Amino acid sequence: MKTSPLWAVLAGMVIGGCTAYASANFLDMSERVFVMVEQKYDAAARMRVEAWHELMVEASANSEQSDLDKAVVANDFFNRLDWVSDLEHWGKEDYWATPLEMLATNGGDCEDFSVGKYFTLNESGVDSEKLRVTYVKALDYNQAHMVLAYYETPESEPLILDNINKTILPASERTDLIPIYSFNAEGLWLAKFRGRKLSNNEQSLPQWKRLNERMLAELMP
Repeated sequence: MKTSPLWAVLAGMVIGGCTAYASANFLDMSERVFVMVEQKYDAAARMRVEAWHELMVEASANSEQSDLDKAVVANDFFNRLDWVSDLEHWGKEDYWATPLEMLATNGGDCEDFSVGKYFTLNESGVDSEKLRVTYVKALDYNQAHMVLAYYETPESEPLILDNINKTILPASERTDLIPIYSFNAEGLWLAKFRGRKLSNNEQSLPQWKRLNERMLAELMP
């Protein structure tokens, strides 16, 4: 399949190194985390978090399961949750929930779906270099949106994991989306402005930094 030029740029051109963060290891979630979730939310929240943990443990241990198989499982798992705006859900205009927060509260908005799938796949054994949380314009809704893009190789056409169109499709079949920029733990990419460098990634994506800090705090003993 032919890769859309904008999506191809996202795969091949890093324009600034993201700050390195210590990784939250969700595979090592302890009973303490499950108890904390149940006490703070309820028993149903604990069940959702435990189901997520089991999904990742099983996927990480299954060497015969392909990246695409894992993507389908992660996509379907998170797409069962409710879409809720940040303002309604958290009382804030823009709040990036951790996967634990999203699962415990049984909902989130587009970046929460994308972030949840990103960390699920990474913990399941998919290389983070193949994954891009991608900021797009959703033409059908004329608004900003986020999806997760999976690149089998840097030159591959990405597959798009989305909470609006729940079917995983190649980017060329998602003509309703225009990519703007993407990021992961390794860096940040621009789709359109090839020579334009961000001055400071911490300033450009403070939500990503705060998200990682909160995830680490959730898992601390």
